[in-house]
Amino acid sequence: MAVTLSEAAARHVTRYIAKRGKGVGVRLGIKTTGCSGLAYKLEYADSVAPEDHVFEEHGVKVLVDPKSLPFVDGTQLDFVREGLNEGFKFHNPKEKDRCGCGESFRV
Repeated sequence: MAVTLSEAAARHVTRYIAKRGKGVGVRLGIKTTGCSGLAYKLEYADSVAPEDHVFEEHGVKVLVDPKSLPFVDGTQLDFVREGLNEGFKFHNPKEKDRCGCGESFRV
């Protein structure tokens, strides 16, 4: 089981944590919502919970709770710029379908 980060995502997270002045990495999870049923939830983490699965890539920790791990296992987190927009992109091999608005997915 693994969740990975691209170099671009790791650079972005490292810069943001330095700017914030605190943090141990990012927390990746899922929530039930949207047209297709599931959506990614990403937030900066200030501590590691005892039940967290911890993955480290390019010096950045990705924390995943046990309930979310089956849905995000194998996912690569990337940070991309497309025109004037920038943000995180999830490359999840378990995704079977994505809703038209791009907010939710189905496994």
